[in-house]
Amino acid sequence: MTDSRFHSEFLPLADTLYRIARYILELGPEAEDAVQELYLKLWESRDSLDGIRQPKAYCIRILKNICLDRIRKARHLTFPERLPETGIQQPQDDEIDSRTRLEKVLEAVKALPERQRQVLVLRAVDGLSYDEISRKTGINYLTCRVLLSQARSKIKTKA
Repeated sequence: MTDSRFHSEFLPLADTLYRIARYILELGPEAEDAVQELYLKLWESRDSLDGIRQPKAYCIRILKNICLDRIRKARHLTFPERLPETGIQQPQDDEIDSRTRLEKVLEAVKALPERQRQVLVLRAVDGLSYDEISRKTGINYLTCRVLLSQARSKIKTKA
């Protein structure tokens, strides 16, 4: 496929693809990254795109798969076994106390049931509202609040 054909058939789809990715991922920056990843894949395989009769449908299918992969990866968050060393120098006792407390919290988060951990991460790390969490996970609004409360309670008792 020639560069000019690629530019004329695939690049004009960018706005439509972004809107689709935004609908699936619900986050603007994630949607932009997904569309960029799509165009990178298309560009790298441009020599094999000559047989594509419907570029829009082809792009939407690939984009959907990219978005679903991103969602799957986000659900399988992993927490480090050990915390990385920082360059900040603290008094020895405070550093040990802080590190120990943080490791206990991480262990408590790892021990949470999947749904509680998912809601906790979406709320505390991603900063999503209860409505956004409800839409993203398909969990009822009130259930999200209960799961978050239970998760926080379990972490307080273990940490």
